Amino acid sequence: MPREEVISALSHDIEDALFPPARVLLPHLDDVYELQLAFYENRIMADEELFRNGAYFAKVGDRYTRHFLMCTGEPLKLPDHSSSRLRSFFQKNLFRTGYATHGLFPYRGKFHPQMIKGLINAMGLKPGEKVLDPMMGSGTVPVEATLMGINSVGLDASPFCTFMAQTKLDALTMSLERARGALANCQQVFDYFQRQVGKPGSGIKTKRQRPQSGYMTVMEPAAEYIKCGDRKRWATKERETFHTYAFLLLAYLDSAGYAERSARKSPIEQFRAILERYLFVAEKIQSVLRGAESELGLADILEGDSRNLPLDDQSVDGILFSPPYSFAIDYLENDSFHLKFLGVKTDELRQRMVGLRGRKLAEKFEFYQEDMGKVLTECARVLRKGRICTVVVGTNNNQLSKILDVPPDDVPGLHQLLIDFAMARGLRLVKMLSRPITGISNTMRREHIVMLVRD
Repeated sequence: MPREEVISALSHDIEDALFPPARVLLPHLDDVYELQLAFYENRIMADEELFRNGAYFAKVGDRYTRHFLMCTGEPLKLPDHSSSRLRSFFQKNLFRTGYATHGLFPYRGKFHPQMIKGLINAMGLKPGEKVLDPMMGSGTVPVEATLMGINSVGLDASPFCTFMAQTKLDALTMSLERARGALANCQQVFDYFQRQVGKPGSGIKTKRQRPQSGYMTVMEPAAEYIKCGDRKRWATKERETFHTYAFLLLAYLDSAGYAERSARKSPIEQFRAILERYLFVAEKIQSVLRGAESELGLADILEGDSRNLPLDDQSVDGILFSPPYSFAIDYLENDSFHLKFLGVKTDELRQRMVGLRGRKLAEKFEFYQEDMGKVLTECARVLRKGRICTVVVGTNNNQLSKILDVPPDDVPGLHQLLIDFAMARGLRLVKMLSRPITGISNTMRREHIVMLVRD
């Protein structure tokens, strides 16, 4: 090839060939899967849809997208002692994670919200339709769907996950007046939760003592609301009290986790910093949503078993979930402090959670296959024909190689196992993407995005 043609070829970007000039990509799209999802958004969505719900575009014509506006500015109120590496991470991932209320509570193994938004778009879901996450964890799918005007059902076996997800959803629109007052009375609030929940590091509740007076006295009845989980029993005027109590409780549980991992700050300093960050996050997203609250989707958060979904046949327009990362994360161990406060018997819960049943690896794997077969059977049942079920799954090759007695490089992968299960249940593979894992790459290096259509 002549030198001039080489120079000419190098002067063009791949974006120029894939996207029209009026659709400007966000910065830092470094992974191939992100470019693929942007490509599908570009093919599937009209300009107005892309402006409202696009995940990978900064501008459509002369308008900045909602996602761009939602993410710009300081992504999180990081502690003063945060390392330059941490600050660099959040700056680089400005549009991927940490926006809206996704940044409340650092739950292990949670989705990148931007990816979820892109997948919802690639699945062809539109405002007013319904998406299901039968293993919702921290609630990323319901929160993202709500922001997009898409209705959702989020289900999890863990009471802490349902509490966490509901609190993130409520924080999108709740009144923050009382939470600001709590920050001004931070020591009193902290002391209250230490009495109610327990001290960080102990993992055991201290004896409950009802406060005689003070800032938290008026919110005391909301504690039982947290425990019973029956939102219908409360009148509208009482919801603000509950929302604030739940918001403060999640911040305290978050600070308890930090206090167990780091002694850099005292527990009260940790709590104050986290509550400040929670308020910052909620105020930021509420300012973006102001005037558009009626456009939000409706979310139904349920505690239940993904192997026996409480939904009618063909009642959802899409399913998007991530099953447990094989046996890489013990979710109950991570959440033991929080679950004890909720009065949950973790040994009993372990027997109901996919991926945690069994003792030895081989037994765990047998239960995992049995359970995931049931989950995919239920997914096929509740999904409407012609619609898509997307499963995001990583493979723990080292552990699976021991179970299967084959070298790690010969492990077929959980994604292939789930594809085989799905095809036997009327779900056909239409697309598979692969993305690198950064958070737990020592255990798994890649995860697969498996998109299945119900015939």
